[in-house]
Amino acid sequence: MKLLNTDGGNTKIAKSMKSKLGTDLIRIASLSMMPDDVLCPSRHIAGCADTCLRSTGRGVFQNVIDSRQRKTDWWHADRDGFLVQLRKEMHSFIRACKRRGVKPVFRLNTISDIQWERFLDMEGEFGDAFFYDYTKLGARLHKNMPSNYKLMFSYSTRIEYANQIALALDTDVPMAVVFKGQLPEVFLGRKVIDGDMSDIANVQAGKVVIGLRAKGKAKRDEKGFAVDASNLIAVG
Repeated sequence: MKLLNTDGGNTKIAKSMKSKLGTDLIRIASLSMMPDDVLCPSRHIAGCADTCLRSTGRGVFQNVIDSRQRKTDWWHADRDGFLVQLRKEMHSFIRACKRRGVKPVFRLNTISDIQWERFLDMEGEFGDAFFYDYTKLGARLHKNMPSNYKLMFSYSTRIEYANQIALALDTDVPMAVVFKGQLPEVFLGRKVIDGDMSDIANVQAGKVVIGLRAKGKAKRDEKGFAVDASNLIAVG
């Protein structure tokens, strides 16, 4: 089973591949698995389990759903075997990028929240590559992370999620917020940037709010994951 997508099939990843990492042209390989309570442990307290990006874009097609689920099932049944295959594909991708003269970039949590720093030698074995992800685990932002692995934090208004927000706000890590309606200029005391263009730009943006426009089920979200921009006068 092939694990990595290297053709930019994800719309956001396709947009991101037009960006540069510093002065380097890039190519992105992504891993898309079906999220569950193990692979995305904070999805219920963040209120995003029902509005997950798994149901947007190609995620509505049964073959995509089945492929993601097979990868998740493999992870649970044979993690060592999964990691052997993943590392093999990653090395192949890095070699292909070197031949093209571009920087290899990995997004291994397209719709999951696995702590990859625990499973891969990012700075050693994969030191020539760059990694980025979104996370809902605030404690990760305070760990001594690999220098080539950068995170963005996913926001939610849910009370149950408040401790995670506090951990994230105590860092300079970019915070992604899904807005229903027009993006505000400021939120949580931070400048809001348009986050729908490029995650490579987003992850390098520093102490800002990455404004993401609600899509799919998130447009009808009433569980606190998406922020209603029309109510921001009191909280912006």
